[in-house]
Amino acid sequence: MKKFLSVVLSLIMVLSLTACGGNSGSEGGSDSYEIAVVTDVGQLMDGGFNQGTYEGAKAYAEANGKTYQYYQPANGSDATDNDRVAAMRQAIQNGAKVIVAPGFLQATAMTTVALESPDVKFIFVDGWALTDDKEEVIPNVTAIVYKEQESGYLAGYAAVKDGYTKLGGTFGGGGSNPACNRFAYGYVQGAKDAAAEIGATVEIRISFQYGGSFSASSELATQMGTWYNNGTEVIFSCGGSMVQSVISAANETDNGKIIGVDTDQSILSDRVITSATKGLSVSVQKVLGEFYDGKWDELLGGQASNLGAADDATGLPFATSKFTTFTEADYNAIFEKIKTGAVTPDANVEGCENADFWTALSDGSTTVVYE
Repeated sequence: MKKFLSVVLSLIMVLSLTACGGNSGSEGGSDSYEIAVVTDVGQLMDGGFNQGTYEGAKAYAEANGKTYQYYQPANGSDATDNDRVAAMRQAIQNGAKVIVAPGFLQATAMTTVALESPDVKFIFVDGWALTDDKEEVIPNVTAIVYKEQESGYLAGYAAVKDGYTKLGGTFGGGGSNPACNRFAYGYVQGAKDAAAEIGATVEIRISFQYGGSFSASSELATQMGTWYNNGTEVIFSCGGSMVQSVISAANETDNGKIIGVDTDQSILSDRVITSATKGLSVSVQKVLGEFYDGKWDELLGGQASNLGAADDATGLPFATSKFTTFTEADYNAIFEKIKTGAVTPDANVEGCENADFWTALSDGSTTVVYE
């Protein structure tokens, strides 16, 4: 009986690691998948980072006749480094030549598996160039990094220019996620600049309180509901599945609005007025193309690509945005200033886990409240 139970448990563990992805280029299916996506915490189709990364890998694979599969580490939002290592190893056992993994939490697991599998290439989306215990760069890892402060700036700027004066923002990572922190800081900078330009008085509420796991929760929904009920007009939801809590809170109000993140989240709710996006899908396709073109050593290995407006990798999806007075011409004008460097949002978020960092941003036209 013990042996039987052990076999059953082993099968359950394997099934928990391999969710149904897809494949192309192999008639009748395949047991081998050469492009693998190992997800971050949260669900695959989260309307955010996991989804954008996966859609990029899927698009490249289907356009180029490559097999692909995604892997969700065990234990969901409570996944450990060991769970991520297990998912990456499973991908390699299933034939992965390249593993695409989004999110800074992947760093430890990716370091472990990349060092033990030097012939497999790793794309660390929203990460950095990884090093071994001798501080030497790991050559089979490349990173894609984004200038989130630019998308955050555009979101805050557009919201204030569109007439919103009571803004909020809830951010994932509990203050420890550099990308979310840059989004938050850019958001405040954009709102402040817009307020100064039009002479508006603006209040911005910032919180990392319930974003530690990037997951939806009743506590986050309650907090967001309190904000809306106390007059907050639009909330920037920055952290994967956290958006579901913000949508829930907004739906309990007459006019509560939402700013999405990472991908165009307008499909999730009619309350989403715009999204602070990254070119996730385009970036993943670009790097996979360079890998398959044999340019890994030349362009990618041990390096990080820092992408922003100049690369069309940050911005707002204006076509699906629901602004009333902020026009496309207005958007194009401020986007061009960021693209050319005429406006350069500050990316230095050192100390942003402390209230003092945020309250110091208050001035005559803008009050920043940290919770």
